[in-house]
Amino acid sequence: MTDAHGDHLETEQKYDVEAGFALPDFSGLTGPGGRRAEPRRYYLSATYYDTENLDLHRHRITLRRRVGGSDEGWHLKLPVRKDTRQELHAPLDEGGTGSVPARLTAQVEDITAGQRLRPIAILDTERTVVTVPGPTGEPTLEVADDQVTATRFGDPDEEPVTWREIEVEVISAAPEAAGLLADAGQALRKAGAKPSSSGSKLARLLQSLFIANSDEQTMLMASAEN
Repeated sequence: MTDAHGDHLETEQKYDVEAGFALPDFSGLTGPGGRRAEPRRYYLSATYYDTENLDLHRHRITLRRRVGGSDEGWHLKLPVRKDTRQELHAPLDEGGTGSVPARLTAQVEDITAGQRLRPIAILDTERTVVTVPGPTGEPTLEVADDQVTATRFGDPDEEPVTWREIEVEVISAAPEAAGLLADAGQALRKAGAKPSSSGSKLARLLQSLFIANSDEQTMLMASAEN
């Protein structure tokens, strides 16, 4: 349930897909009469914040300021359980490029321990969204097909990292939502999608950069040995 601040529990599953992946038709999940809504397209740009030592990331917390889409603003996501996070919001005009809204910093002050929260990465996403209804016709799931271009700040020579992923989020409190989420996941896996190994887009970026840097270090060591 969403409160006056826009805060809510977010339950979603993420899937990695190849560039040519074809999104399955989810209309049959709720029976012959089920229909999904027409796709909507958004362009999102999110700046992620953390301490210099990535303390939020180490605690599986993400903090971003996102422009575009239906819920632009500041988002702080705190882990609750598997596939579920508590999402806290603040308006887009609170804080600024270099300052985070006090309401959100207060939630993580035990972790940051006085360290400054600073921009660490920017992720631009071209998102195509469809909603999947439940048995009563109420929108129950939101399926987002994301084309992501991500860049970490700090290294001017670092190339952007790109990938495609699918997010399936529960948007209804209906009791059948959990079953529909599982059915949608099965349909995606059957079509070739793989459950994501990263809990967030930022984690995916940092993981990609770590792997790339590890490969580069391995190559340098091999060259030195030769």
